[in-house]
Amino acid sequence: MPEIRPYREADLEDLYRICLATGDAGGEASHLYADPKILGHVFAAPYGVLSPQTAFVVEDDEGVGGYVLGALDTQAFEAMAEERWWPKLRASYADPGPAPEEGWSRDQLMAWVIHHPRRTSRRIADPYPSHVHIDLLPRLQGRGLGRRMLDLWFETLRDRGSTGVHLGVAPSNARAIRFYRAYGLIEPPAAQGVLWFARGFGSSGGASASSLQPIGSGPHQPGR
Repeated sequence: MPEIRPYREADLEDLYRICLATGDAGGEASHLYADPKILGHVFAAPYGVLSPQTAFVVEDDEGVGGYVLGALDTQAFEAMAEERWWPKLRASYADPGPAPEEGWSRDQLMAWVIHHPRRTSRRIADPYPSHVHIDLLPRLQGRGLGRRMLDLWFETLRDRGSTGVHLGVAPSNARAIRFYRAYGLIEPPAAQGVLWFARGFGSSGGASASSLQPIGSGPHQPGR
C-alpha cells in the first residue's frame, strides 16, 4: 500500500526524477531535455530545499513515485528563491537572451526562466497566497492518491494559516485539468498560456473566479 509521508532530504533526487518523468503534459520528458536536471531545478527541487515543511512524497515498494510540493507564502518564497536558489544556478547556466525566441530548445527556455523568473501578480497572490505542485508517476495514478495528497497538503497549509492556494497547469495537460475540476477547484482567468485553479480557506471561501482579472504567471507555474 503506498504511503504518503513528509519529504526528507534524501528524497531530493526523486523530485528531479519524477519532475522529468511527468514534465511533458504529465508524461515522460527525458527525450525533450539534454540536461535531465534543468526541469527539476525550476519546478521541483527548490521546494524540497527551501520549503521542506510543506512537501510530501508518496512511496511504494518501488520507491518514491510522486510528490506534492509548494509554499505557504508565494511572494516570500519567490524572494527567498531569488536570494538562495537562482544565483547558484545562474552561475551554471548561461542566459540565452533577453526574451524567449522561436526555435529555442527546451533547455534554453528553462535556462531563461532561471535568469528571468516571473513574479506572481498580487491579483492572485493576495486572495490565494499559497501555491502547490503535484505529480504522480503512471504506476500510482488512478488510485485516489492524488486526491489524498491534495487533501493532506491543503489541511497542512490551512493549519499553518494559509487563506488560499493556487496552481497553474498547461492547457495541454488534459488529465491534470480533469483532475483539478473533479476535485472542485475554482478557475480564475487564464493568462500567458496557463490555466489557473484555486481554493480559498477563509470564512468566505476566498475570492471568486469572476472577481479576478487576468494575471501574469509566476516562476512556479508549470506551463508544461
